[in-house]
Amino acid sequence: MEILEVLRRPVISEKSTALQGRGKYTFEVARSANKEQIKQAVELAFKVEVERVNVMTMPPKWRGAGRRRGKTSLWKKAVVTLKPGDKIEFFEGV
Repeated sequence: MEILEVLRRPVISEKSTALQGRGKYTFEVARSANKEQIKQAVELAFKVEVERVNVMTMPPKWRGAGRRRGKTSLWKKAVVTLKPGDKIEFFEGV
């Protein structure tokens, strides 16, 4: 897997926005990615130093109304903690 294929999209939610003040950024990542690959991808893409990576697998949720019901896909989320003083400009002002 290519390093830049690891990061899928940033996760923008109320909780992830609150974590940004403490130097933590949240991304949806490839399900096969490990912590080391995620760390390398963030450092390469945003030119910052990563201190820690926490990874969790998000379970599927039921969606739909009436007779049309289905589950969302399983996905993987990574919370990346940066070294003090570093920040990702991409997220600023969101």
